[in-house]
Amino acid sequence: MESPSVTVNGRTVPLDAVAPHTSALDWLRGEGLTGAKEGCAEGECGACSVLVARPGITTPTEWTPLNACLMPAASLDGQEVMTAEGLGTAKDLHPVQREMAVRGGSQCGYCTPGFVCSMAAEYYRPGRCAHNGDPGAASGGDHHDGEHGPNGFDLHALSGNLCRCTGYRPIRDAAYALGEPGQDDPYAARADQAPPAPRATRVVVDDAAFVRPVDLTETFALLAERPDAALVAGSTDWGVEVNLRGTRAPLTVAIDRLPELRTFEVTDEHVEIGAALSLTEVERRLDGRVPLLDQMFPQFASRLIRNGATLGGNLGTGSPIGDTPPALLALDAVVVLASADGERQVALADYFTGYRQSVRQTGEIIRAVRVPLPLARLTAFHKIAKRRFDDISSVAVGFALDVEDGVVRRARIGLGGIAATPIRALRTEEALTGQPWRDDVVRRAAEVMSREGTPLDDHRASSAYRAAMLGQFLLKLYAESPSPQEVPA
Repeated sequence: MESPSVTVNGRTVPLDAVAPHTSALDWLRGEGLTGAKEGCAEGECGACSVLVARPGITTPTEWTPLNACLMPAASLDGQEVMTAEGLGTAKDLHPVQREMAVRGGSQCGYCTPGFVCSMAAEYYRPGRCAHNGDPGAASGGDHHDGEHGPNGFDLHALSGNLCRCTGYRPIRDAAYALGEPGQDDPYAARADQAPPAPRATRVVVDDAAFVRPVDLTETFALLAERPDAALVAGSTDWGVEVNLRGTRAPLTVAIDRLPELRTFEVTDEHVEIGAALSLTEVERRLDGRVPLLDQMFPQFASRLIRNGATLGGNLGTGSPIGDTPPALLALDAVVVLASADGERQVALADYFTGYRQSVRQTGEIIRAVRVPLPLARLTAFHKIAKRRFDDISSVAVGFALDVEDGVVRRARIGLGGIAATPIRALRTEEALTGQPWRDDVVRRAAEVMSREGTPLDDHRASSAYRAAMLGQFLLKLYAESPSPQEVPA
């Protein structure tokens, strides 16, 4: 096993003396790279974002922005990291840094390096369309709309970066002014080379250990020896537990690069999604195949979080306010659980047993999620939160209905935020199934839906508000749905 190390801004730095619970942000700052800052310590502000070379979808490698405050430094073993300091210097600014400077995109500068890293990732994103002409033009280009620039820049790339003093217009102006990377750009050329290969990792400092096993067999052996081990993939939950709650598991096992957990398969019967694929990878691999998930992805936290977060992690935490369970419940998804004794499949509707509890047994891990085919014809994902993006839901609902000849033949509705676990709206499904898809029926079903679950009063929303929103969601679905004759076959 090689000695743990990471390549940062082209320089190889050892990791063997780094404590397993040290975040990548704290470690980088300890190395003198203080551009990345801690703003929230929970992945909401983006001041800590850095670039990591990860396997691409259309190119061998992509520069992926991630929250350094959430990642264990040890998880970067064998990886390549670029910080704002590595992109350019005061005498030789990177194009992103230059545009941020000349267009007034920075005042106090605290958040600027994080913006620069997220913006640089979008700058190098494969397939970003350049504007034919002046890249700083105010209009033009096939992709210019409220959330895309004339140069193809997707503002969602910055959805996880918050600025408290500059204001977003000059930052947007800088993003929309970017052209294409030059032919001699070394970071663009890096995309054509193979990504860093996953490698086995073991870091032990004092009484804590971080291990990245080579395969599932080794993973199961570790779990059999240490059932109290903490499993991490995207580490978006791990980082919050460590930073804000002081959690210190004696053993952390990284399963994010296990090939058995990174499967993606489309058959006539189902779509299988590996539990360790990031949500960004899932979104791009699906490429519109599952419209309900397409609606859910942009509302799930931010791009920075989705670049790390996984379906396995979102289901594994058992949170009643996770965004993926309502959508997956509506899709009749199945969870594939694996252990040293083999695999078993559990319908997601039967997976949750209590608050942050599930049928998953000691020694079992989520290997994949399967979405059965064919899909329902009428689907939607609705979410209420205090912010439009980058926020936890107060209520989330996934709809999947088959409407044929003006009649609801089958209904599946997943709910989040209104009970101790994500649940199906079984009474509402019963009230709709076999009934005409028309106004009076939907209104009666909406009344039923407003009484589903046991919503609570908390700082995000009152019980009465949550109940009211449930009924409104169904009315909204009906109002926005095509007529029965227009529902796609």
